[in-house]
Amino acid sequence: MSSEPFVNKVEASGIIAFDLIDYRPEIEIVGFDLKQLLFMEMIIKEKEFRTALAEIDFSQYKDKAVALYCSVDTIIPSWVYMVLANKLHEYARCVDFKDETALELDLWRSGVAAADLTSFKGEKVVVRARPQIPPTLYILATDLLKPLVKVLMYGEIGMPKVIFK
Repeated sequence: MSSEPFVNKVEASGIIAFDLIDYRPEIEIVGFDLKQLLFMEMIIKEKEFRTALAEIDFSQYKDKAVALYCSVDTIIPSWVYMVLANKLHEYARCVDFKDETALELDLWRSGVAAADLTSFKGEKVVVRARPQIPPTLYILATDLLKPLVKVLMYGEIGMPKVIFK
């Protein structure tokens, strides 16, 4: 039997993991379908719109990210978005005109872009592989890390795929 100490080659490699999942927004994202405010689910009639708006309890959107969208094909006047933004502003942390998936991705991208990556300067870094990470975040991670790191990899620390050296 060998008396040599066990060496953890993964630990000894000096590779640092960067996990995009850590930047996934924690805020609850909810949708707000404008269809409910349309007259006969077709058009905006100001009087009916404002009446329908008055019946909504906007406090249900407190501290949430609200994705405004319209599930029917119609023309929505721009002032409608302003009125809704004004109503939601008091409660929601974030409001944008897109579906929930797109809003989550935008918030996620913002989180990654705002990350302090100085600890990765001059290091060997692997961006962890995860199936739930959208490709656009891997592109962003590459753009942000390439100017800083000595080596950029993808996958897991034990078996990374080298992107560049």
